Amino acid sequence: MEAVYVLEPGSYIRREGMTLKVVKGGKVLEQIPADGLKRLMLIGYVSLTGSVLDFLIRNRVQTVFMTPTGRFRARLLLDEHGHVALRRSQYLQLSRKEFALETARTVVSGKIRNMLRLTLLRARQYGDETLKIAAASLNSASAHLKDVKKMDGLRGVEGAATRAYFGAFSRMVRNEAFSFNGRNRRPPLDPVNALLSFVYTLLTNEVLSAIQAGGLDPYLGALHEPLQGRPSLACDLVEEYRTFLGDRLVLGLINRKVIGKDDFVYGKEPPRTFVDEEEMRRKRPVLMKPAICRAFIQAYEEMMKRDVYYPPLNKKITYRWLILQQARRFGSYLSEPEKGYFPFTWDA
Repeated sequence: MEAVYVLEPGSYIRREGMTLKVVKGGKVLEQIPADGLKRLMLIGYVSLTGSVLDFLIRNRVQTVFMTPTGRFRARLLLDEHGHVALRRSQYLQLSRKEFALETARTVVSGKIRNMLRLTLLRARQYGDETLKIAAASLNSASAHLKDVKKMDGLRGVEGAATRAYFGAFSRMVRNEAFSFNGRNRRPPLDPVNALLSFVYTLLTNEVLSAIQAGGLDPYLGALHEPLQGRPSLACDLVEEYRTFLGDRLVLGLINRKVIGKDDFVYGKEPPRTFVDEEEMRRKRPVLMKPAICRAFIQAYEEMMKRDVYYPPLNKKITYRWLILQQARRFGSYLSEPEKGYFPFTWDA
């Protein structure tokens, strides 16, 4: 069993032999075969016994803690060995302003190209003028990238492109039960944003795991500045997958009506300040109900097992293997910059 998600709030995990048991109120809710376990995702407030923690460390099981809204909380950090030369290249190359700028430009270019592809595809499918206008803005932003000389300017172009994309995102939501009035997070305030935030966190953790497997330091990137506790390189490299994997999954589930508006509830913590009761209700975080959260994770895992053609290997590979291969190619780029790095561009 490669990846396991535990979602039951207030539960704890204990170990009996080679089995991990999820327990709540004295009852065993789930039994997880520990043999072959590679990734453990704890969503909500789940605790571990000392025996389980020891097992996870000794067997190098990637363990991630997330809030009920899907926000990253912590990761069991396992020391990686044997990658000194690669990490030295990473530190030396990304400390050079010119190299960091070109790397960030490549990251932003890949992100914008994938946003443009999805926007153009849906504009043609739906005959939607708003999406066509957004696509024109994204195309303009992409063309402008080559003229940017400073990192702040590059981030400005990325921000403008993202605003143009999400400014038209509602036109891709084809389910009358859902509305989208702009991107919001920390916490997400509506179902669409709740789903987007959740899938982005899952993808970022996929990328972070791939980065660690490849021997890189996930906390030093180019586009995202180093901040305490933020895996900046993972935040960089996940950009090429947000639209291609995350947005398409969310839109597909909503538009096919696999998910309904009754699958969500408001969180318990209201905002500290509000004008009236209506504003308080609007500003409370939106959570997926446990059943739909499980269904969403299942859909995500099924997506990650699908195949896609990968030009560098001239064959089809799974999305999860794609992320791992791209992280390895980024490592090769840091060691040998002349090879270049090419974000994966979705062929719509």
